[in-house]
This record gives sequence, C-alpha cells and structure tokens, in this order.
Amino acid sequence: MKIVVALVLLVIISLVFHWLSPWWMTPIASNWGTIDTTIDVTLWITGFVFVAVNLFMAWAIFRYRHDPSRRAHYEPENKKLETWLTVITTVGVAAMLAPGLIVWADFVEVPEGADEVEVVGTQWQWSYRFPGADGVLGEVDSRFVGEDNPFGMSPGDPAGTDDVLVSSNELHLPIDRPVKLLLRSKDVLHNFAVPQFRVKMDLVPGLVTYVWLTPTVTGKFDILCMELCGIAHYTMRGYVVVDQQPDFDRWLAQQPTWADMQAIPAGDPVAGRASYATCAACHGQQGEGNMAMNAPALAVLPDWYITRQLEHFKHGIRGASEADEFGRQMAPMANMLSDATAIRNVTAFIATLEPNSPTATLDGDPQKGAAYYTTCGACHGAQAQGNYALQAPRLAGQDDWYLKRQLENFRLGVRGAHDGDTYGHQMVLMARSLQNEQSVNDLLAYLNTL
Repeated sequence: MKIVVALVLLVIISLVFHWLSPWWMTPIASNWGTIDTTIDVTLWITGFVFVAVNLFMAWAIFRYRHDPSRRAHYEPENKKLETWLTVITTVGVAAMLAPGLIVWADFVEVPEGADEVEVVGTQWQWSYRFPGADGVLGEVDSRFVGEDNPFGMSPGDPAGTDDVLVSSNELHLPIDRPVKLLLRSKDVLHNFAVPQFRVKMDLVPGLVTYVWLTPTVTGKFDILCMELCGIAHYTMRGYVVVDQQPDFDRWLAQQPTWADMQAIPAGDPVAGRASYATCAACHGQQGEGNMAMNAPALAVLPDWYITRQLEHFKHGIRGASEADEFGRQMAPMANMLSDATAIRNVTAFIATLEPNSPTATLDGDPQKGAAYYTTCGACHGAQAQGNYALQAPRLAGQDDWYLKRQLENFRLGVRGAHDGDTYGHQMVLMARSLQNEQSVNDLLAYLNTL
C-alpha cells in the first residue's frame, strides 16, 4: 500500500506543481509561436502518459497485491494487447514528431528579402556585423583576426569596406522585419539563444550556421550561450534590443564601418606626453603608481585596456557610483581628454613607459592563491600576462592593494553594475567566487610572484 500511495501522491504533486509553478516560458517576442505549440503538444502527450502509466501501476499493485489464496496467471504473450500498445505508441510518437517536422521545415526556409546580420561568438563575448549600403557582407577569414581586425575582415574584399561592425554585446534589430542571423565562432563551440525568440543554434568553429526570426515586440532581451564553452561560460551574456525602425536606424548610424576603423590613426606618443603631465601628478612620471594617492600603476596596463577605462570614466560607466570614491575622482580627470584622438595619444605615451616591480603590501599564502588563480588564468593568462582576445588586462606587475580594492568593488557591485560595462558584468560574477578576504589576499600573494 505504501507504494500505491507514493505513486498516487507523485501524480497529484506533479500536477499541482505544474499548474502552480512560477517557472514557465517567457512571453514570446517573435513569429515562432508554432514552437510553443509544438512544446505544448509534447507536454500534453507526455503528461497524459505520465499520469496514465503511474496510475495504472498503482492500480495494478493494489489489484494484484499478494494473496495466499490466489495463484499468479502466467501469460507469455498477448498479440491483441501488443498490437494495441504498438498502435497507441506509434500514434503518440507521431503526434509529437509531426509538429516539430512542420516547424523545422519553416525554420530552415528563410523568407526572401530577410535582412542579414552576422553574430560572432568568442570566449566570452558576442559581437555583430551588419552589411553596409551595398547590402552585402564582406568576406572574413580567421587568419586575418588581430587587435586591429577583430572580425577577421578580408583586406582584399571591397564589399566589406562599408560593413558595420558592432564590438559590443548589445545587438539592435528593427521590429516586424524578418532577419537571418548568420552565426560564426572564432574559437570554440557556442550556442546563440534568446528565450523570448524561441530560437537557438550552435556556432561551430569553421562553419556558418543560421537562424531566422521576425521580432514582434519592442524591448530588451537576454542573449545566452547555451553551450558549455569554457570556465566562464555562464558569464557569456548579451542583449538584443528590438527597436522601432527610426530608433534602429539612428543606432546603426552611430556604429563604425570597417573603413572607419581602418582610418583611425595610431596614437602619437609625443603629443600624449603633454597630456600625461596631469596624470603623472598621481600615477607617477613613469606610470609606476602611487599608493599614497590611491593611483595604480599604468605602465603595466595595455593601451586598449586604458583606452576602454578612460572612455568608461568619461561616459559615467565607471566612477559614477557614490561608493566608488576614487573612481569619482578619475571621472573629471578623464574628461580633460577632449576626444578619442587625445585618448589614443596619451595611451601611446603610456605604452612607452617601463613598468617597475611593485612592492607587496598584503600577507597571503601563494600556494593557496595559485589554486584560486586557475579560474582567473583562463582569461588573464597562465602568467597573468593578459589576453587581448578575451579583453582581459595584464595583472602581473600591478599593485596588490589596487587589485584588492577592485575585486572588492566588483564583489559589492560598486564596479561592473552599469549596463554599458560588458566585461565588468563578467568580473562581478568571477570576483564573487572568492569566498572571503583571506582568499583574496592569497590570490594576490600568488600574483605577486608572477
């Protein structure tokens, strides 16, 4: 009787949980309502079978429970019963498969005239490419990928000159226009998924896969990587913003083309020396940093990272929090650099400075810290040398007191909480994996040995 009661309760609790559960599919925001229908059909069929099988087992256990006065009847086969079971099972399986096959036929047939957008996945970010005025995406090749060409644009293909390059995790799409998303990976297997769109597809290195959809609701939706793509897989987030057409057009016009990126001149260190005079008052003449001024070493940092941080300070992405005392001091200083040219010049000058070996200020266990650094090293490099491809700055040679403050800021959400701080979001999640202050000290003690 205990098994009978357990089976009946299992059915009742499962049904109650299903109907009262707060976890359900997100509201749909695309044309793929047929995918929801397919899921509903599968759910009803499997749910009916689940209830029927468990209740039948409960009835059979009760009806044919042990009775010393009865003997079991042995029946090796029953063709009539087997025929019915085969027919019913076949109908049930066909009823689940048929809608999926119909939807898949629509899924692989892209409507004529659909817009094309390329989605590029890399550990652990998304970026996007739109065709320019010619409506054609230029050729790309992994052998062309580099710091000055992150998309791998082919220099010999004129069709790519006007391609619009979006080096951000945020993708904008116009409402009510079908779009074909071409999916490409620069490193490992990823998966592009937007739950509200009901579409997902793998990004396979060496191949170009695709999905298509028509956005039907304006708003901002999460992009997830639904493939285990590495240690920071769960931080690979992005956003798709569905705009009205005029809003989308304005956003697209603000993004640089491949020609624009090629035309950006290199920074002038001679011109940057004069701008750095103000920075030197805190950060030192050789960019060595100054603990008394709460100014970190700059000479150890790559120019692309300093450029990004200066832009973040200028635009309030960093240094706007009331709790970020020293970041708020940097914001007005960054605004003294009038434009992107001034920023490139000062970072070019900083790149000419020779970093010094910092003085350790924290007590920790380097051996324990080495274990903690395994996670950090996935982005920042085994020797904390930094990695441009993952947009992870150099950590080796940086002041431990500064790194400790930044980790604490990330842990508390003082830094990395702004919507525009893509890589800061990732660091918030990673910093919170350090359990306490001692684990931070141990990690930094290990970094001091690199």
